[in-house]
Amino acid sequence: MSRIGKLPVAVPAGVDVKIGEGNLLTVKGPMGTLERKLSADMHIAMEEGQIVVTRPSDLKKHKALHGLTRTLIFNMVVGVTQGYAKVLEINGVGYRAAKSGKKLTLTLGYSHPVEMEDPAGIETIVEGTNKITVKGIDKEKVGQFAAEIRTKRPPEPYKGKGIKYADEKIRRKVGKTGKK
Repeated sequence: MSRIGKLPVAVPAGVDVKIGEGNLLTVKGPMGTLERKLSADMHIAMEEGQIVVTRPSDLKKHKALHGLTRTLIFNMVVGVTQGYAKVLEINGVGYRAAKSGKKLTLTLGYSHPVEMEDPAGIETIVEGTNKITVKGIDKEKVGQFAAEIRTKRPPEPYKGKGIKYADEKIRRKVGKTGKK
């Protein structure tokens, strides 16, 4: 039995969960509403204020979907109650970020500023000039947009310049050695 899949997902007060036709799950909470179509193979049921996911058989495909389905439901419940955030840091001389409206402008040493538009349901907050916080209720979208921002100038291993996650450790390399 899947150790993650067999755990029930507790539904806190103020969260409304609807299981529709073909495992269309709608989770409504204080921060917003999320909707997702989950695999039709899994059995999703509400039991005593908890969501329980069961699998029909022990096929490899069903075992893989069991834990995934439960985790996706859990992420939706956490998203509508607390939300998700990713923090990015910009390191480098002259590298900075600025925000105007829904547009994030990054100055990253290129000949032009890099401009990015906030996607629907995602909010970026710039603290100072070198810290960007990506917030939203959908964990997948928050992570994807943070990754897209990071790809504009990934951190390099010699000086550590670039955009990195706040909790990321950059493996540093030693540079060239002088003449002997």
